[in-house]
Amino acid sequence: MVEMSEVAGILNHATPASLVLLDEVGRGTATFDGLSIAWAVVEHLQKHTRARTLFATHYHELTELAELLPTVKNVHVSVKEMPNEIIFLRKVEPGSADKSYGIEVARLAGLPRSVIERAREVLRKHEQSEHELSETLTPGAHPNGNGNQNVLFTALDRAVIDRLKAADLDELKPIEALNLLAELKKQVIGS
Repeated sequence: MVEMSEVAGILNHATPASLVLLDEVGRGTATFDGLSIAWAVVEHLQKHTRARTLFATHYHELTELAELLPTVKNVHVSVKEMPNEIIFLRKVEPGSADKSYGIEVARLAGLPRSVIERAREVLRKHEQSEHELSETLTPGAHPNGNGNQNVLFTALDRAVIDRLKAADLDELKPIEALNLLAELKKQVIGS
C-alpha cells in the first residue's frame, strides 16, 4: 500500500518538468499483478505525464515497451561473465539486459551454497515448465482466428538470442541473412 500510495502521488502530481525515479514498481505483490501495474505506470508516464523518468525493474517483459512507445528507451548495466563468477562493470549501455543475475547477486551477497544450488535447480524447473507451457499453448487454432497466439509477454529462447548477438549483420550476404533467419525460425518453432 505504501508503494502504491507513493506511485499514485507521482502519477497525480508529476508534470513534463518533473524528474521521476522509480525502482521496482510492483515488487510488493504477485508477479503478474506487479508486472501489469509497472507496465501501466510506464504507459501513463509516457503518454500523459511526459516527465523524464528512470525506471529500474527486474521485469524483463517491460523492455517490450521500447518497441511500442516512441520515447521509451532501454538501458542496462553491463556485466562480464566468467565461468564461476560475474563482475558488474558499472557501465550503462543501450538496450535491454539479455538475462537476469538474481541468483548470482544472491551468491555474491553470501547466501549459503545450498540455497544457491537449490535456487538454480528451482529456476531450471520453472524455465522448463514455462517452455513446456509455451509448447502446449502454441499449436492449434486460437481465438484470433489466424492460428497465431496473441501474446503480451514472451520468453525468448536463449540460443536464439545468443545466435543473434553473435551474428555480424553488416557482414552477412543477403542469402546468409535469409538462411540465418530460417534457422532461427526453426529453432523458435521447433523448440
